Amino acid sequence: MGTNVLVRICGPKLLRAAMTEQKSWIAVSRCFSLSKTRTLSSVPKHPADLPTWTYDGSSTYQADGANSDIFLYPVAIYNDPFRRGNNKLVLCDTYYSDKTPTKSNKRYRANQAMETIKDQEPWFGIEQEYTLLDFDGRPLGWPKNGFPGPQGPYYCGVGADKVIGREIVEAHYRACLYAGVKLAGTNAEVMPSQWEFQVGPCTGIDAGDDLWIARFILQRIAEEYGVIVTLDPKPVDGSWNGAGAHTNFSTKAMRGENGIAEIEKAIDKLSKQHLRHIQAYDPRGGKDNERRLTGKCETSNIHDFSAGVANRNVSIRIPRGVAEDKKGYLEDRRPSSNCDPYSVCDALVRTCVLNE
Repeated sequence: MGTNVLVRICGPKLLRAAMTEQKSWIAVSRCFSLSKTRTLSSVPKHPADLPTWTYDGSSTYQADGANSDIFLYPVAIYNDPFRRGNNKLVLCDTYYSDKTPTKSNKRYRANQAMETIKDQEPWFGIEQEYTLLDFDGRPLGWPKNGFPGPQGPYYCGVGADKVIGREIVEAHYRACLYAGVKLAGTNAEVMPSQWEFQVGPCTGIDAGDDLWIARFILQRIAEEYGVIVTLDPKPVDGSWNGAGAHTNFSTKAMRGENGIAEIEKAIDKLSKQHLRHIQAYDPRGGKDNERRLTGKCETSNIHDFSAGVANRNVSIRIPRGVAEDKKGYLEDRRPSSNCDPYSVCDALVRTCVLNE
């Protein structure tokens, strides 16, 4: 099945007489998305060309059966790497019957912040880590009654004894590029069966849009291989690295001459809002990150704010190249792998730029 998936995603372009759209939206858990498909009579170029739709909110614990419809509002369109041709993937916002945003719709508030500061050109790059699992809940390829060798040779590894699941990763990479996702790269991570892909740099709300669609595509590809993808920030207890979503952030001023001064101002503001950010950086208000942010395995301690140059055991890292160039961006290493990127980007903008 694996080879067929790669051929289908990377092979000759399929021709289709009809045009379908597969609508994807954010699930109540905010870790992965839900989707359904409909047929249209024309090819949309903009979200405004698409009709709104509904789904059964009583089946997703968002509404009761007596008033169950939740509205889907299209917000972004991507090429469909699975059906190809004229087919599209459509990212949607969700709204209750009274047209107010659902609790899982973090995009609405984030977009308000992005529109307010769009003249400052906020850029984001998000490093999405994830772990591949077998159906028994164990990391893919791990011994059933034991553990692989200690961490060390797996990060950016090459070879059958170093990495597991590369075919899924390659298919995902190519599918995202076909879809139009701004995927910057990918690599094997420190723990075996753990991988990372990077989205960005993206301007404003596009970072969250691209990451959510990239997550959806990853789930769809892994589904065809019979593999589970988890965004649990600490899928294996003990001395194994957790999974994060390190978020790189900058404004036009930070990227300009002597922008390091603006970066340092932003870090000072972040130091005063540490708890607020911890609460925004995982879907359980910090409870998931408690297992990951222990001060070990390349993490900071969840209870303390810290910053440093080229230091991966801090809350905020300034890359060595940024410190030398005296301009660029900061890396917030606190977001968990199962974060809602809209909440993360929203918090960064409101603290660092809007001074809220």
